[in-house]
Formats: sequence, structure tokens, C-alpha cells
Amino acid sequence: MQIRENVEEYMQSLRRWISDTKSIPLEEMDEFFTARIEGYEAHMSLWDEAYTVFADYLPLHCEKILDLGCGTGLELEAIFRRLPGAHVTGIDMTAEMLKVLQKKYTAQQVQCICGDYFQTPFGENSFDAVISFESLHHFTPEKKQALFNKVFSSLKLGGIFLECDYIACCQEEETLLRDECAARRAAAGVPENVFVHFDTPLTLEHEIRLLQAAGFCEIDAPKTINGATFVKALKK
Repeated sequence: MQIRENVEEYMQSLRRWISDTKSIPLEEMDEFFTARIEGYEAHMSLWDEAYTVFADYLPLHCEKILDLGCGTGLELEAIFRRLPGAHVTGIDMTAEMLKVLQKKYTAQQVQCICGDYFQTPFGENSFDAVISFESLHHFTPEKKQALFNKVFSSLKLGGIFLECDYIACCQEEETLLRDECAARRAAAGVPENVFVHFDTPLTLEHEIRLLQAAGFCEIDAPKTINGATFVKALKK
């Protein structure tokens, strides 16, 4: 699976970005997205094609779906076209995002939870699918492992976990961004339990390893669109 076409050129650009943004303070996650609510959907239009592909990977039998980091629900438009009778539970920590989502989907079955999906209970054997679009790349392997364990428990037998996310193109990218985030946290005195908007993606190998440890099987990464990689995993 090729994450980036020109890895060296991409890594040079990433190193320049890190150097150029050294003086920009870290922002807490909720504050970051609240401040950018006006331009958020235009920014995310980069992945219009990916939203349609994302929905196509969901089996037609999915009735109950959990959406982690649902934001304004951009991925839900294509999902409701494919699965008009689905019931979606969306979790996001930014209240302003959820207000936009609720205004858009008044005719669909959508329940919104404003909160931290690491702490919010999911229940056991409750969902046919758990999904996440461009949300999980901000967190450490330890946090993600605990989340994937919880996701696995929340799925019904035969259920699917589907993510489309920023995946590191090589080990150098994973290490570089993880170390840079840690350094910026330390310099600013930001505690580890505070969520900040700084990308720390894992390589595909490490992402899959966490999913396997959680109990998932038949894990597949079929494609990447504009830097967003699809990963499918089944509970059997």
C-alpha cells in the first residue's frame, strides 16, 4: 500500500513546515475547531470523493452506526444516501460542530453526544458499524489501543470498523511528528491529558497492529485519496 507517491519530497515539505511553525503555540482541540467552524466544511471539501467511497464500504445491512469525531457530519450525507434507514450516534467534543450537524440532518435518525469518545461509554455488542473520518490521527498509540479495544467490544459479531485517516507514509514521519508534539507540549507545559490539535499519525503497519491486538481480523487498507487512507477491520 503506497501512502504517498513521492515520500522524500513530502518529508522535505513536512520538515519545512515543522521549522516554520515552531513559534505557533499548540491549541486545545475544542478551541481549534470552534475557532474555525466557518471555514471547516470548505477546508474538508478536499475529501468529497472520499466521503462517497467511505459510504460504499459500509455493508447494506448496517442499521446502527457509531461515528467517532463526527464533526459537522460531512461523511453522513453519502452514508444516508446508501443507508437511508440507518440510526447514527455521533460523538464529538466540539459543540458548535454538532449544532451544524443537527441542523443538516433533521429528517434522519441522528443522536449527538458532545464529549470525549475515549471516555464516553459505547456499550457492548451495540453497533453494526463504528466509523471515523480524519479524527484519530491526533492520538498516541496507547490512547488508540484503548479506544480500539472499546470499539471492538461495542460492535456486534460480524460488525465493521471503518476509518479514513491520515496515516504516516514512513517510520520517519511517525517518529518526527510524535517527537515534535512531545517537545511542544513540554515547552508549553501542556499536560498529557489535554487534547491538542497536532497530527501524530501512525504508520499503516502500526495502525494495523493495534487493531489486531484489539481482536479485529480481515484488516484491509484498500486505497488512499488525497492523503486519507481507508482501513477496514471486521469483528468475527
